[in-house]
Amino acid sequence: MSTVTWITARGLFGRRRFLLLVPLPLLVIALAVASRIVGIDADAWGQAVVLGLGLAVVLPVVALIVGTGVLGSEIDDGTVVHILTTPLPRWQIILPKLFVATAVTTVTAAIPLYVAGVLAHSVRFGLALVAVSAIGALAYSAFFLALSLLTRRPVLLGLVYVLIWEGLLGNFVSGTRVLSIQQYVVALADKIAPTEILTATVGIPLAVVMSVLITVAGTVLAVDRLRSFSVAGETS
Repeated sequence: MSTVTWITARGLFGRRRFLLLVPLPLLVIALAVASRIVGIDADAWGQAVVLGLGLAVVLPVVALIVGTGVLGSEIDDGTVVHILTTPLPRWQIILPKLFVATAVTTVTAAIPLYVAGVLAHSVRFGLALVAVSAIGALAYSAFFLALSLLTRRPVLLGLVYVLIWEGLLGNFVSGTRVLSIQQYVVALADKIAPTEILTATVGIPLAVVMSVLITVAGTVLAVDRLRSFSVAGETS
């Protein structure tokens, strides 16, 4: 583990913000287990828990908290100066932070989604949700990491993207789904393990290409913005 990776992980788990990651995944597991115990048919709760809560809320919100936190919190408290004064190339700072953000988001979102997927349909569906959680975590993390270097309000703008763009406009304006990571994740999960719980609204080629593009563009943009970041904490 590199020094930057270790510092990022230690800083992330040492902040109160990390506690925000706990309730939502537990809620997904609790709803799925409770629905199964009382004998409610999976058709009645599967889509609401897996898609409405798991893929539409838990995955992007966890990615938002972690993705903006791996660097944004260091910018806020000034500790980023210690990293910027090292001779490391900026990409050697961004990539470990992206790795930590993706790994934490994947584990936090994939476990409850796997449990809900198995209880709602099958082990295959649960494993499909684990796979797309990792893909979605990478794309979301790259996007939100870049956002934390572009604006002083990355969490607010991230919530606008998740709640307004993906959650509201995505349900009523079909054109917005082309730029929705949530829709890419749903399409990929539906391809790996087709069920009536998830219905793809974008094609697989679009989902794959756009996921890669957002990940690469977010990473490159974050590296470029960090190059222009001065020790005073402002981008030029």
